[in-house]
Amino acid sequence: MEVQVVPPAELLTIGELAARAGVSVKTVRFWSDRGLLPEADRSSGGHRRYGPEAVERLQLIRSLRGLGVPLPDVSRVLDRDEAGDAADGPVDDSALADVVERQLDELGGQLTALRWREAGLRLLHESAPEQRAERLRLVGGLASPPDTDGVVRYWRRLLPYPLAARLVASITDMAVPQLPEAPTPAQVLAFARLHALTGSASDACLAAHRPVVPRADVLYDGLFEAYLLALDPLLAQRAPHSGAALDCFVDAHARAQDARDTPAFRRTLGRALAAGAEPVMDRYWQLADELSTAPTLGAAYAWLQSALDAELADADAYAS
Repeated sequence: MEVQVVPPAELLTIGELAARAGVSVKTVRFWSDRGLLPEADRSSGGHRRYGPEAVERLQLIRSLRGLGVPLPDVSRVLDRDEAGDAADGPVDDSALADVVERQLDELGGQLTALRWREAGLRLLHESAPEQRAERLRLVGGLASPPDTDGVVRYWRRLLPYPLAARLVASITDMAVPQLPEAPTPAQVLAFARLHALTGSASDACLAAHRPVVPRADVLYDGLFEAYLLALDPLLAQRAPHSGAALDCFVDAHARAQDARDTPAFRRTLGRALAAGAEPVMDRYWQLADELSTAPTLGAAYAWLQSALDAELADADAYAS
C-alpha cells in the first residue's frame, strides 16, 4: 500500500483533533497511547500531530466502544490488511462482521442471564414469607445463565451400560428439557427443583430406577420409536388408545425379554408397569413438563401405559 505523506500544514494538533471529533484531549491521548490512533508526526517541541483521517478513525473508535466492542477487536476492525486499498473504506469489513456476530452472541447470553435473574427475583418477591428461604437456596444453586449440563449427566448415569451411543444421545436429547430464554417465575422454580433433584441422585438411587433387561438396546430403541409414534395423538390431545404406538411399545418390552407379544404378555406387562411406579421419575417428568412446550418422553410413556391399561380394561369388560 502506498504511503501518503500529509503536508505539515494539514496536520492537526491534539486539541484540533479533539475539537473536530467532539471529544476531550484526554480521550484522544488515551486512544493514542493504546495504539489505536496513530500519530502522523511530532512537532519540533515533541507535540503530537495527526492526519485529517484521524477524525473519522476517532469517531469509529467511539462508535465501536459504545457498542461494547473490546479493545483488541477495535484494533482488528480498524487495522486493514496492508495489501488493502484505501478505497475499501476505513474498516476491515470482514473483521467487523465477525466482531458484530460475536457481540450479538455474547449479548444474547447476557440478556438470557438477565431474564432468568429477573424471573428468579420475581419468584422470591411473589413467594409467601415461609417459602422464600427454601426457594432462595434452590434458585441460588443455578448458574447464570443456567444450563442443563447436570441434567445431561444424570441421564448418562441413569441409562444402562452398555447402550448404543446413538441411543444415549437421542434419549438424552429428548429427556432433557430445553430451557426457555425468557422464563416465567414458575419455570425458574421448576428448573431449580429439577436441577436439585438430578444433582442429588445417588448411584444407588439411579440403579434402582434402571430397567434390568437382557437386551437393553432393543428395549430403548423400541421405546424411542414408540415415543415418536405417540407424538401425533399426544399433540392432538387424543385419549390413550390401541394402535401402532402401543404395539411398538409392547413389542419393545417383549423382544427385550426374548418373549412374544401375546395377550398374556400384555397383561403381565400391564401389572409390572403398574407395580413399578417410581415417585422420583414421576417428579422428574412433572417438572420437565412445566419447562417443555412439546410432549416429553415422560408424557409419552404415561400415554402408552394408559393405552395399555385401557386396552386391558376393555378386554376384561368384553370377557365379562
